[in-house]
Amino acid sequence: MTELRENCGIFGVYGHKDAARLTYLGLYALQHRGEESAGIVACNGKKVRHHTGMGLVGDVFDEKAIRSLSGHTACGHVRYSTTGSSEEKNIQPFLATLRRGHIAVAHNGNLTNALKLRREMERKGSIFQTTMDSEVIVHLIAKSGEKDNRHGIVEALSQLEGSYSLVLMLDDLLVGARDPHGFRPLCLGQLDGAHVLASESCALDLIQANYDREIEPGEIVFIDKNRVESTKPFPGRKHAMCIFEYIYFARPDSNVFGNSVYLTRKRLGRQLARECPADCDLVMPIPDSGNYAAIGFAEESGIPYEIGMIRNHYIGRTFIQPSQLVRDFKVRVKLNPIKDVLRGKRVVIIEDSIVRGTTSRIRVKTLREAGAREIHMRVSCPPLRHPCFYGIDFPTKKELIASNHPVEWIRDFIGLDSLEYLSLEGMLESMALPGNEFCTACFDGKYPIKHSKRLSKNMLFNLS
Repeated sequence: MTELRENCGIFGVYGHKDAARLTYLGLYALQHRGEESAGIVACNGKKVRHHTGMGLVGDVFDEKAIRSLSGHTACGHVRYSTTGSSEEKNIQPFLATLRRGHIAVAHNGNLTNALKLRREMERKGSIFQTTMDSEVIVHLIAKSGEKDNRHGIVEALSQLEGSYSLVLMLDDLLVGARDPHGFRPLCLGQLDGAHVLASESCALDLIQANYDREIEPGEIVFIDKNRVESTKPFPGRKHAMCIFEYIYFARPDSNVFGNSVYLTRKRLGRQLARECPADCDLVMPIPDSGNYAAIGFAEESGIPYEIGMIRNHYIGRTFIQPSQLVRDFKVRVKLNPIKDVLRGKRVVIIEDSIVRGTTSRIRVKTLREAGAREIHMRVSCPPLRHPCFYGIDFPTKKELIASNHPVEWIRDFIGLDSLEYLSLEGMLESMALPGNEFCTACFDGKYPIKHSKRLSKNMLFNLS
């Protein structure tokens, strides 16, 4: 598939003498959620220090930077902006000094009413430093009439619409929050008496923290030296957890929304085999996105599972573009076919999704050149037909091949012998949670929250 991009990973630690180093490791585990920039803010109870930069976690931080971030509290962020340009001023956590003290904000999600709130505040004299929707949260907290920080945060978050999972740091207070619909994941863990917040449980695993539970939709947790205080101050909303966390975004070794990503992807593959069988010699994934659904498909169908393409994990983020004589180099350098496995075989490729179809087309051409006799594709989710306004990088219908063309046209465009998608019903049946707990708007166009089409057209924000 053409790679989808999710907007960020967030992490926070309270009560550990090496909070910044743990946050650095946690961000390493969450690197798949954002590759554009990284940042950490740390506090020792008196002073607040921060370090941010463009690029991967390992490029932004070195030992000197980590040592400079002393303190028992820290929050961190890895970012991919879903729209607009990527700029240093938009790196998170966003740090500001208020009358309440220092505040750092690490945000995963898209605020659908950010433009409205920003314009209202600018008319009243507010001055914004970035183009992020996340900065709106800081201004709302700053303007709160509540004297207590906890009440000020509740008042600010009550004005937000859209998707958000947050890690906030107000000097010596660490806060975790999820929007009432629960679009984006956030979990809570413990390590040696310290409390940890993370987008995914794989980040807890890396630092050997114990997984406690998910932060619930609409829940805010306040963590300080005395205790973890939980509140659910907002009216109940219909849950709308992003189903793409299971299909694509989350690491397979993570537990998100309370369930295993790996096992869910295998169930998707099994259901796909039942609904869309293929008379083939071998089942193969496109690494790494289709690996786990392909295992389920092979187990259910009885067709041998093979690795028909090998992924090069050492490409890096940038490289010198070769001459035009080497066509499709950017795709070919990432995946290389194993000709002896493919030659003369009828192959069924398992993909997690198809967005634009252009990358799939190049890969299928490569498989044909490697000698595959027939190439069939089975996709472990329904066709993507509608834009996402809650944090996925396809904000317009024109970017979605299934929004504009029937399956038969897509099949011929990619160069396949057959193409079939998992049904919406089959996808939901494969989940460990009830189907009505998820947002499926990108498949069926049923949006759980009002959105502004002008937001996707004007792109005034580099959404966090």
